[in-house]
Amino acid sequence: MGRYVIRRLLQMIPVFFGTTLLIFLMVNIMGDPVAGLCGDRQCDPATAARLRKEFGLDKPVWQQYLTYMGNVFTGDFGTAFNGQKVTELMGDAFPVTIRLTLVAIFFEILIGITLGVVTGLRRGRPVDSGVLLITLVVIAVPTFVTGLIVQLVLGIEWAVIDPSVSSDARLDELIVPGLVLASVSLAYVTRLTRTSIAENSRSDYVRTAKAKGLPRGRVIRRHLLRNSLIPVVTFIGTDVGALMGGAIVTERIFNIHGVGYQLYQGILRQNTQTVVGFVTVLVIVFLLANLLVDLLYAVLDPRIRYA
Repeated sequence: MGRYVIRRLLQMIPVFFGTTLLIFLMVNIMGDPVAGLCGDRQCDPATAARLRKEFGLDKPVWQQYLTYMGNVFTGDFGTAFNGQKVTELMGDAFPVTIRLTLVAIFFEILIGITLGVVTGLRRGRPVDSGVLLITLVVIAVPTFVTGLIVQLVLGIEWAVIDPSVSSDARLDELIVPGLVLASVSLAYVTRLTRTSIAENSRSDYVRTAKAKGLPRGRVIRRHLLRNSLIPVVTFIGTDVGALMGGAIVTERIFNIHGVGYQLYQGILRQNTQTVVGFVTVLVIVFLLANLLVDLLYAVLDPRIRYA
């Protein structure tokens, strides 16, 4: 296990540098960030030159990247164009988005896996057909449409929730936004669990467990469910980074000042330091989540061993 973890960590190094380099190049071709600093009026040449030198934009892109990565390893993610440290923006935004993501993951696991197990064990029955139809509709409807409808109905028409989340972003306020954020992923988890359960329920080891006279609940929990959850865990693990980075729409709808909000503001204002800094942390989260998923395989299936 130890060798495997070390090997995976070493493999993550080129992935990290390659991903951050690609992001850095993409952000730098979005446009001229200095032009955005001057508003509607064009900057005069002297001011533009001073701003470029101040933020290091007068250097070649490869040199900007090397300087940026050198600063990252010292904990310095740069300064936003408004003069605020990017680390300060992260300190305000990431706790909010982490809470929102945890709520979304909770709904994915609780509702998605439960519905998947129920429909997988009752394949072809009305409850199976009904859940498949509902999940198909959820997948087909864009998240911004779902969010706006939920906000309109629950927040304005019925006044069950506040239309927008407060600046504190309390956990109880994030329940509905978290459900909206998780809606599409929840539908995929349901369908993936259902397919895996239906396939494994006809496996030899399940028939053998039943032939031994084991209780049905134990067969499902100890044998069927554990093996069936491997593809589901893979999906949820990779979905952690996607939820955190893809929360832009949900956070905009419910006025949540998290990572998605800061990324939106950074892209809108062509703030290179903010966008690259936040995405760099998201890359690290994504890589660590994938490593954790690989290690969970051995927990779910004892036959899996790491060399």
